Amino acid sequence: MYQIDFNKPETIHFIGIGGISMSGLAQILLEEGFRVSGSDAHKTQLTEHLEQMGAKIAYGQRASNITEDIDVVVYTAAIHPDNLEFQAVQERKIPMLTRAELLGEMMRNYQNAVNIAGTHGKTTTTSMLTDILLAAGTDPTVTVGGILHDIGGNIRVGGAEYFVAEACEYTNSFLSFFPTMEIILNIEADHLDFFKDLEDIRHSFRLFAEKLDEKGILIINSDIQDVEALVEGLPCQVVTFGRDPARSRYSAAAITYDQVGNGSYTLLIDGAEAGQIQLHVPGEHNIYNSLSAVAAAMSFGIPLEKIQEGLLRFTGTERRFEKKGVVGGVTVIDDYAHHPQEIRATLAAAKRYPHKKLWCVFQPHTYTRTAALLDEFAEALLEADEVVLADIYAAREVNTIGISSADIAIKIAEAGGKACYIPSFDEIETFLLKKCVPGDLLITMGAGDIVKVGERLLGK
Repeated sequence: MYQIDFNKPETIHFIGIGGISMSGLAQILLEEGFRVSGSDAHKTQLTEHLEQMGAKIAYGQRASNITEDIDVVVYTAAIHPDNLEFQAVQERKIPMLTRAELLGEMMRNYQNAVNIAGTHGKTTTTSMLTDILLAAGTDPTVTVGGILHDIGGNIRVGGAEYFVAEACEYTNSFLSFFPTMEIILNIEADHLDFFKDLEDIRHSFRLFAEKLDEKGILIINSDIQDVEALVEGLPCQVVTFGRDPARSRYSAAAITYDQVGNGSYTLLIDGAEAGQIQLHVPGEHNIYNSLSAVAAAMSFGIPLEKIQEGLLRFTGTERRFEKKGVVGGVTVIDDYAHHPQEIRATLAAAKRYPHKKLWCVFQPHTYTRTAALLDEFAEALLEADEVVLADIYAAREVNTIGISSADIAIKIAEAGGKACYIPSFDEIETFLLKKCVPGDLLITMGAGDIVKVGERLLGK
């Protein structure tokens, strides 16, 4: 595989440079002195920022964008073999890397490469660890899957000591990485358009854990079913966190919540009280996300007071229980949850937030996920007082299954819940304006563009 060496900057071309992940990697390379070119369909704030940094970007993908000075080309899974640039690269036999392979190669240039993996919680935990490292006075390089205001976006270019990155299991992309530390938050059935079943997913996470050598550190949730099988025989150091102090090096006791659901707890290390942790993000799930960040920070020798400071300063990322505003006395919150476990965790956090009635406007994400987890979606959404279901966000898929959001609404109704299916955003907004009353809490939820509903209601 083509190797990226920060000591030997060269020319790298990105096919589809405008995506949040690709643009972030391009930014890091520009900061490291590489020459960057790329292409995308349209000009955006991200591409304009890269151009200001010195990138040469073409709008529209054509063979002529592949110039003689290009040393290596990076592309995403969205680029198909009939793409004109892709074909030109192959004809000229220019080395190629997928986005995941580039990210993995970049990790080799850092002393500590931390990968945060799991079905959910990656963005929040990456952000928590970032704020801890910043509070400790270190200079981390970070790539996160959301907007973290403390670093002014989704990328922070720092020094060579720490590289902190999310590690997604979809298409086994995390198997292209070269971490020195891994955090595995949870393992659930998801991305079933790629994986066969939960056992297939567990197998990939085991392969991911095996990437750590004897100097590596694996931080893993002891609540994962049959966690012993995932860690058995690994050469690396294994550090556990979770609910049971008897099975977890890091656990939480005396958990309490303030008036808006933000958690506080007594940190236990090997069952002994070590200090108090206060969070400025809501929900029980974030207690356990924070425990993994604490474990990582302590493995780096960061003092507890700096860990406490970093977690206290973290107030969340965009689209993770993000308060968008108040309209007509109705509080509007947006959340990225698109898996039943995430939905359950978000709605549990919402129940601790002041409200009269809890409304959830949910947009399912992909047809395969909706069909595979139909019963689980209905069960999780029962936690809301009223559910409004928008059309499924197709993302990369075509509906060959015949599934609809109406199927979830039927399941919820059969279980005694209140749900309605309303296809268009305009109709949803009209419905909510009639039904919501002052004091209600409205959550727009999903990984698609459902955030627009709340923003339109707020006049944004």
